[in-house]
Amino acid sequence: MQILKTHYHPDIKTLENKSVFTRLATRCITIQGDRILLMYTQRYEDYSLPGGGLDAGEDKIEGMIRELTEETGAQNIKNIKPFGAYEEYRPWYKSDYDIQHMISYCYTCEVNQELGKSSLESYEIKNGMKAIWVNIHEAIQHNQKTMATSDKKGMSIERETFLLQLIAKNII
Repeated sequence: MQILKTHYHPDIKTLENKSVFTRLATRCITIQGDRILLMYTQRYEDYSLPGGGLDAGEDKIEGMIRELTEETGAQNIKNIKPFGAYEEYRPWYKSDYDIQHMISYCYTCEVNQELGKSSLESYEIKNGMKAIWVNIHEAIQHNQKTMATSDKKGMSIERETFLLQLIAKNII
């Protein structure tokens, strides 16, 4: 899959003599008209693509379907196609590694507009995550405002905003 961008968190000055943990993840791009299915996270005041980490040995497509279904309750997932991968290096919060190297594999797909019941993890519920169909341009503007003005922003907002801008340019 084509690498769309490699991003280094501002705190990552070098990879030399650092222990690096690689995490594989998937992100799902589901569009209907100019609306896109996103996760809004109240804690971070941002929109993000549905998705998350792959389990050890899990197939990327199966993991994408699992994450999309868990987070949004999406039904009738079909026409899955690769979009590209976003690679990032960011600080790791546990003492076993210095840096997290995350590769997010992004796929487009179609789903029913009506969503079923999600099964969010406890931390996702605690963070105020919810699935929502939103105008992609409004989501981009919202994330840009959060990046510029909020002290709540998380480490993933740069990735998510870059991907949303790329999607708006190339798909919508």
